[in-house]
Amino acid sequence: MTTNPAKKPTADDKFSFGLWTVGWEARDQFGDATRPHLDPIESARTLAELGAYGVTFHDDDLVPFGASAAERDRIVADFTAMLKETGLVVPMITTNTFSHPIFKDGAFTSNDRQVRRYGLRKVLRNVDLAAELGAQTFVMWGGREGAEYDGAKDVNAALDRYAEGVDTVAAYIKEKGYGLRIAIEPKPNEPRGDIFLPTVGHALAFIARLDHGDIVGVNPETGHEQMAGLNYTTGIAQALWQGKLFHIDLNGQRSIKYDQDLVFGHGDLLSAFFTVDLIENGFPNGGPRYDGPRHFDYKPSRTEGIDGVWESAAANMSTYLLLKERAAAYRADPEVTAAWEASGILDLAQPTLGEGETLADLLADESAFEQVDADALGERHYAFVKLNQLAVEHALGAR
Repeated sequence: MTTNPAKKPTADDKFSFGLWTVGWEARDQFGDATRPHLDPIESARTLAELGAYGVTFHDDDLVPFGASAAERDRIVADFTAMLKETGLVVPMITTNTFSHPIFKDGAFTSNDRQVRRYGLRKVLRNVDLAAELGAQTFVMWGGREGAEYDGAKDVNAALDRYAEGVDTVAAYIKEKGYGLRIAIEPKPNEPRGDIFLPTVGHALAFIARLDHGDIVGVNPETGHEQMAGLNYTTGIAQALWQGKLFHIDLNGQRSIKYDQDLVFGHGDLLSAFFTVDLIENGFPNGGPRYDGPRHFDYKPSRTEGIDGVWESAAANMSTYLLLKERAAAYRADPEVTAAWEASGILDLAQPTLGEGETLADLLADESAFEQVDADALGERHYAFVKLNQLAVEHALGAR
């Protein structure tokens, strides 16, 4: 349970972990568990010792499915006492609507109306707990919302029911006066053959149709975007641009495979570098910033024992802090600033139309089109390779 002393995380780093991460018993589709059950409250204590500031959970991670009301109250009381003892916060809570067989065809989009009603009640119950524990974000991952066969769903009706479910929860949050926002977590595939809202773009388009979309955003995960062959940094950048980046999940993924949930940075390291650069330093020309938890949604590899669980948890934080340090050096490097200028990065902030310029003015301006030597302008070189090499050298600590 050690990490680099020079990179010891503190609460100011806002690192948080899901109880389901370190608590994964390493059981997969083809093999039984390779690690014993870990008590969630004791796991949270260890995460606090390692430097985490927050812990998150699905309802079933903390309170076993089907527990009595008295048992639930006891567990929540013990968990609350642990939070007070350790100083940990609960920045986010989510609901498990994917493990129990009742959700085999989804929760909000099941073809069975009674399942949908049960799923909605389960979520609303957990919204109350989230508010009680002071969470700011309520994540919704629709892992079973989808189908394996194109003829299995009336997609129009399914999306209506999905919107109805999310809007109902959002309206409940407003009615209760809870300080919560909903964050939809997209994922392109697995466990359903085709999941609804598979990418950040799908989720943002869906949110635009909601009645209460003002408190609904997204929770992009590194691996989920990369599983679809997409760029995670670009995905969170667009969510920021649209004011919808409510939470993030960080981990590692190696190309278009199953959901690997590797330690952050143990997949595409250069992509992780640019993710940290954006989160910590913002856009080159300014703009909206992300100030929420740096949340790790990973799984200790199945090959690891209990010591490896805590080593891997520490590795997420240590890697992030190393990349944060490298990204700060990248931004402070005069060669990088010069490369930005040569590549036109800073010029991109200048509006294409001048201040007060109308479309009619543009059409009348022959210097914008008629007088342009397109061949000469086409000879401009942007030197993006040099700029990227500077990032590589900084990421590797060579500068």
